[in-house]
Amino acid sequence: MSVAIKEIQKDLLAAGLDGWLFYDFRGRDPIALRLLKLPEGMRTRRWFYFIPAKGAPRKLLHKIETAALESLPGAALYYAGYGELQGNLKRLLGGAKRVAMQYSPKNEIPYVAMVDAGTVELVRGAGAKVVSSADLVQKYEACWTPGQLASHRAAGAAIDRIVAGAFKLAGDRVREKKAVSEFDLKEFILREFAAAGVVTDEGPDVAVGANASDPHYGPTAEKSAAIGEGDFLLLDVWGKMKKPGSVYYDITWVGYLGATVPEKYAKVFRVVREARDKAVVLIRSRVAAGKVLQGWEVDKAARDVIEKAGYGKYFFHRTGHNIGEAIHGNGANMDGLETHDVRRLIPRTCTSVEPGIYLKDFGIRSEVDVYIGEREAYVTGAVQTEVLALLA
Repeated sequence: MSVAIKEIQKDLLAAGLDGWLFYDFRGRDPIALRLLKLPEGMRTRRWFYFIPAKGAPRKLLHKIETAALESLPGAALYYAGYGELQGNLKRLLGGAKRVAMQYSPKNEIPYVAMVDAGTVELVRGAGAKVVSSADLVQKYEACWTPGQLASHRAAGAAIDRIVAGAFKLAGDRVREKKAVSEFDLKEFILREFAAAGVVTDEGPDVAVGANASDPHYGPTAEKSAAIGEGDFLLLDVWGKMKKPGSVYYDITWVGYLGATVPEKYAKVFRVVREARDKAVVLIRSRVAAGKVLQGWEVDKAARDVIEKAGYGKYFFHRTGHNIGEAIHGNGANMDGLETHDVRRLIPRTCTSVEPGIYLKDFGIRSEVDVYIGEREAYVTGAVQTEVLALLA
């Protein structure tokens, strides 16, 4: 499949940019490799590829690797020495004043900050102002096709069923006074994944008690807690269909191994639920109104609820992340804490919304996926409204 040069040029003109400058050295920018659809090959020297807002693309290559970008259209300039690189980079840019690169001012969005500071200085020295390509990258990396949305729904149907089965298994084992551990539930979920044609890069996270206070906890055969009556249980499960191009579904639910959920858990869950729902409502309302919404604003909507309830210091991760063929995709994150994500939520993308409160003895997170359409946004799967009483 060829690079969408004409489409990119339309986006550059709309953004008031003179071009998009791609650069790589020894595979440091996987975004460039993917967007330019470059095949495997020897690329041990620096190369540049410039797509101007108007006119034909151009290349800058080392003289011993003249075929490094042969799959791409455009005339080539060559260099050997550093001085020649500097001179021909200026010619490559052709007087362009504002160019996009995989760069982020002050590294606020590190997920796209692939170009090193020295190369940014080099481009500036050639007369161009470097701006972030973050919004461009999102359009070409994070937008789903109808087929991908269908794959997400298929994975969601399977994972919702499997998570319910895992909670039931935990409840049944405890009720029958049979041993069951975090790792046992993890293995059950992975077996069910295989039977349903679902795959995952890692996980799932199965955490009981204080282990649920670690947002990235994951049991292993060597490190796994037993699950018993009176325990609080968190399941964070993500997966996608075993088919090329499929995208992830990612959820977190919580349950209590008892007949009635104690108020100390119910109270914290209500705060988390309200934070989750406030974030979802903000997304839905802005999208329906056709108004711009940036990732940090969604994070703020959820975080304000948790801070008002007095749990602010116990919510120490972003509210959500973009979802794609990788579980953490290259679109806008719902983040005003770890980063300040100013990327807009755009149509045909999907984000998780997953606020959490992590106390000493237990942690609670509630996660849903929100798909953003042209003028509507919606949660794609089941929504938890209360802590599950697993022995009721």
